[in-house]
Amino acid sequence: MLYADKLIEEPIVKYQIMKYLEQKLDRAGLASVDIQRTPLVTRITLEVINPARIIGKRGKLINDLTDDIKKDFKIENPQISVIEVKQQFLEPRILAKRAAKHIEMGKKVRSILHYFLREIISAGALGAEIVASGVMSKGGRAKTLRVLGGFIPKAGEPARLVKEAHFHAITKFGVIGVLVRIVPPGTVFPDKKSTHVLSLPKVITAAETIEGEQPAVRPSVAPSVVKSEPVAK
Repeated sequence: MLYADKLIEEPIVKYQIMKYLEQKLDRAGLASVDIQRTPLVTRITLEVINPARIIGKRGKLINDLTDDIKKDFKIENPQISVIEVKQQFLEPRILAKRAAKHIEMGKKVRSILHYFLREIISAGALGAEIVASGVMSKGGRAKTLRVLGGFIPKAGEPARLVKEAHFHAITKFGVIGVLVRIVPPGTVFPDKKSTHVLSLPKVITAAETIEGEQPAVRPSVAPSVVKSEPVAK
């Protein structure tokens, strides 16, 4: 019975820690939280845009955060490590939050989705999907806008390789949910071996840049080498 209680309790504690860190480190641009519990320590890895906001002067902020987690969640010997996000357009949580912010500012939802999809694919993602659902106009009904590019598995074991995040925008018409799903570069699917250059519709490639947003850094692509093999006669 004790093992069963522990099996149920651990995921709940991990979820509570993740929600606590998301609220606490929101201004630091938190992208993801990874928690691994071992018999000796609990390793918490944070991926953020601005690590200095978490570490603080002489590590004071990160030490205070470690003490708070140890006290509030009764975790012995927590160890927090901070990793800087290199490519923001490959992090679903950051993009979902940004898209929601632009929607709250009154910008066109479809244009926002087109812009972010273009930048995600330009950053090297193998596939991406952005969905916005809710009431988007005065007196209108709830509807769903979806933009998709590349390969996105929806079911089975390959779906576990997809990174996703959900955020909501509160507008004067109601609440609009934003879902971002991304297949990171270098992801290998057991049932998909062919690789090809992704092509997006013109309406997405021609999307206007949103004010205040920096375009994605294009990955450097090494020249491809074509090997010729003898054909069996």
